[in-house]
Amino acid sequence: MSALLDVRDLNAWYGASQALHGVTLRIEPGEVLALVGRNGSGRSTLARAIMGLVHCDGELRFAGRSLAGLRTFEIARLGIGYVAEHRDVFATLSVHENLLLGIAPGAGSRARGRAPRFTLENAYALFPVLAERKGTRAGALSGGEQQMLALARALLGDPDLLLIDEPGEGLASLVMQQVAGCLHALRERGVAILLIEQRLAIARDIASRVAVMGHGKIVFDGALASFLARDDVMREWLGVG
Repeated sequence: MSALLDVRDLNAWYGASQALHGVTLRIEPGEVLALVGRNGSGRSTLARAIMGLVHCDGELRFAGRSLAGLRTFEIARLGIGYVAEHRDVFATLSVHENLLLGIAPGAGSRARGRAPRFTLENAYALFPVLAERKGTRAGALSGGEQQMLALARALLGDPDLLLIDEPGEGLASLVMQQVAGCLHALRERGVAILLIEQRLAIARDIASRVAVMGHGKIVFDGALASFLARDDVMREWLGVG
């Protein structure tokens, strides 16, 4: 089986500062990969590089197609959803208007020749609080509600791969459970997930594989059980053990 996402020898820069150093990583269709590491290790930069948001070189292929030279909206239309660490909702638009942007013409499954797996009704069913607040401006939502909104909006593009950066950051445990439940539902529907986490709270429960980043490189890549048995890796690269 060919990889859904194939990253090879990827380097990335912010100005003159190099943030990624020869990253190689594969994600198979329907796979959940947890990408863990300390702050500044390069995890978020990798997600941004996949989405065409930072200067990089190397090879990036999605579903057999090169992403080189594509703009972010073109990459999204191929079937990659992205939920950034800081959520990036449109603060002056309502919840409903934010969600409608996720199903803009030309996006998602319609462009890929199949029926959609996610609809507006699905989004509201997954996160009932969004249905209750559909007329509320997104900027007035709590942090947890904004995370739900950003995730629901990404789902309405009907992605084959979801990149989600620190979904539990700053969230109350109840909200975090709702987000984790949504990720479980995505996995059951065959969506591949690149789950970027510093902690292992969600990753332990949903990921089948773990990759560890340190100093802009992949320093470990293996099955979840193998990772959990490597106290040396967790001590050196995560500061736990």
